[in-house]
Amino acid sequence: MASGRVYLITGSSGMARATAILAAAQGHAVFIAGIDEYDCRTLTNELPKAGYSIGDLRDERAAEDAIRRCTGLFGTVDALFNVAGMSGRKFGDGPLHECSVTGWQETLDANVRPTFLMSRATVRYWFTAGRSGSILNMASVLASHPEGTHFATHAYVASKGAIVSLSRAMAGYYAPNKIRVNVIAPGLVKTPMSARAQTDPAIQQFLQGKQALSGGMLEAVDVAHTALFLLGEESRQITGQVVEVDGGWSVSGS
Repeated sequence: MASGRVYLITGSSGMARATAILAAAQGHAVFIAGIDEYDCRTLTNELPKAGYSIGDLRDERAAEDAIRRCTGLFGTVDALFNVAGMSGRKFGDGPLHECSVTGWQETLDANVRPTFLMSRATVRYWFTAGRSGSILNMASVLASHPEGTHFATHAYVASKGAIVSLSRAMAGYYAPNKIRVNVIAPGLVKTPMSARAQTDPAIQQFLQGKQALSGGMLEAVDVAHTALFLLGEESRQITGQVVEVDGGWSVSGS
């Protein structure tokens, strides 16, 4: 390995996959924690130095197992990228007055709980090992720049806002321990989770102006490049920040 770093990434598709591939190309070891064994195995087989664990990261035992297996395989964890999450539309997420209790609960459980559990397990490992590290959590541009016509999913936005607040609290608390915590907040990206938007002509037209830099949806690798910067040593003086990789969404009035 060129740089000798170990990245633990949750999720095996979309932005998680793109980041894992880019990290491996830069000489890093990658450990994937996910729920889909086929996807995890397929991804790790493409990488020169990689491993994976399978489990539902809403379960604290799965989070702890991911840390245990990663450190058992590579000896350490240098950085954690919490990507795994979901849209709650199929459970009833939507505008507040239409959002079901199930949609609310399932969405927050799927997005916030794994971030909490994986971050906790990682920080506990760093404390025990007497070392520092970097955590990058996944939010969304919608948490600070909502859009009501096409993306009125209020449980999802609330879950991403919770991740931002948690991350900032962690960043302030753990800075004396040289543990950094940042947030990446993408715009709309081509991933399996955005399949609905990818086939909607009205959304595609909307994004041409809203994400003017890309002229439409972002590619997952666009997010991966920034993610690796925030996870790595080049950003060692950056913590508690929310970096929006959004193609111009946040500054567009479209």
